[in-house]
Amino acid sequence: MYELKVETAQDVHEVEALFDLCFAPGREALSSYRLRDDVAPVASLNQVARDVDGILAGAIRYWPVLAGGAVSLLLGPIAVHPTRQGEGLAGELIRSSLALAARDGWARVMLVGDAPYYARFGFEKLSGVVMPPPTNPDRVLGQPLVPGAWKGIAGTVQRYPPDGSGPD
Repeated sequence: MYELKVETAQDVHEVEALFDLCFAPGREALSSYRLRDDVAPVASLNQVARDVDGILAGAIRYWPVLAGGAVSLLLGPIAVHPTRQGEGLAGELIRSSLALAARDGWARVMLVGDAPYYARFGFEKLSGVVMPPPTNPDRVLGQPLVPGAWKGIAGTVQRYPPDGSGPD
């Protein structure tokens, strides 16, 4: 049993250590990290999962991006401690945070990941949405939180806001 809570400033160092443990060295060199540079995460959607003893078991974060000019959520990173994997915790974090995103009025969410895994949560390959290189286009996935929210969206994913002004 895990308690999911919004990530706080007190959680940051533990969450970063979890990401370091779960991902390859140099994870911050990935193109998705360039989209996060100097951009505040969507704090209300960032969650941590702790066990009954208060030990961090998993975490998920979200960032705003512009996908083809449309304000979108970028899911990631998400990680579950290796000793807790296989318990369904990642799925719980994904479902819970997507419900919060829909509640908060977000229209669309995207991620870079394995289509067979994320399909169970409603993600599909985004045709026409291009992540900065060297991202494999087959791993660019999206889900509408509002019906039709990805319809007609195409173009490069950019840092939000790319010029400091934000969308109108």
